[in-house]
Amino acid sequence: MAPLISIKSSDDNLEIVNQLLLPHTTEFIPINSIEDAHDAIKSMKIRGAPAIASLAALSVSQYLTRALRASPPPEYLASLESLKPHIDGILAFLFTSRPTAVNLGAATRRLTKTLDDGIAARKDPRVVAEDLVGEGKAVAEEDVGRNREMAKWAGEWLAERVRSRNLDASGGLNVLTVCNTGSLATSGYGTALGMITYLHETSQLQKAYYTQTAPYHQGSRLTALELQTLQIPSVMICDTMVGSLFQHHNIHAVAVGADRIAKNGDTANKIGTYNAAVLAARHKIPFIVVAPISTVDLDVQDGAHIPIEQRPSLEACLVRGILYPNDGKTEQVQVMITPPGLEGIYNPSFDVTPAELITAIVTEKGVAVKAEGATTFDLSSIV
Repeated sequence: MAPLISIKSSDDNLEIVNQLLLPHTTEFIPINSIEDAHDAIKSMKIRGAPAIASLAALSVSQYLTRALRASPPPEYLASLESLKPHIDGILAFLFTSRPTAVNLGAATRRLTKTLDDGIAARKDPRVVAEDLVGEGKAVAEEDVGRNREMAKWAGEWLAERVRSRNLDASGGLNVLTVCNTGSLATSGYGTALGMITYLHETSQLQKAYYTQTAPYHQGSRLTALELQTLQIPSVMICDTMVGSLFQHHNIHAVAVGADRIAKNGDTANKIGTYNAAVLAARHKIPFIVVAPISTVDLDVQDGAHIPIEQRPSLEACLVRGILYPNDGKTEQVQVMITPPGLEGIYNPSFDVTPAELITAIVTEKGVAVKAEGATTFDLSSIV
């Protein structure tokens, strides 16, 4: 079956699948403004660091495509002096939608560079706008190719590690993942889930395991749907079952994505990743981070300096789904699972896994491992 998609883009039409309604309802939402894109990212109708960056960049392309076709043209296209503060303001606004995912910042900086280069060359403002349209589209289009490359690097690295250590993989490799890092979190194929997909496509996978990933349940809602759609053998576990899984099943690796990787390898990812890393270390299971170069933030020295987004407390009290039994109806309902008026709720969206607990970090350029005896990474070979 065809993989799922998170973004549809054609000419100046832009739509996203509302991931809050998956897996029971597939609804594409039109994005018709910068404000629409900002809201979709902030409200998590779209999520996943690469997908967020793609939507932000494509919304700028859409905005400028429509401006170039407008009659009369908007005033900010009249001069470079008008264009720069206008576009700078848009990019700064988009950047505020989710603070932890560094890919968003990489995309806005890339567009800022295109803008500044055009101004430095004293190009016509309409030509600069056209350059920005092309650059915004390139941000999204390049993502799929990168994902396939890193998925292959990660998959082959794990397969070779298992072979070289004569570990039991007679029935294929078993890999646990956290959250959702597939086509719904990217422009296509995925990062850590892309690695799992690659292993399946090359007949090297036995089963994929995935955590439910509360409180948004990206695992049980989104990863489950993607694996089911791709017909990849898989098993869902509750977040609290990771230790039990490692005790009783032959798991060859944990593979996760990333929202930001610090210079030393400390990695911010969906809440619950750190828990899985600690347990993997206890059971001597390799822990692999799979993410694009744009996720690596060399300006941040370590995980202590990564900003962690705190989500609204109410989100930890609610669960969305369909009624069961339901006689085939798919009407969505949202229920509160806590006492009303509960106080004292801790709800960070991400945690930071120290480099010490990470076995390998993989980008589209290759695989980095720590030097013998080191507790941090030198990422220069893969960025």
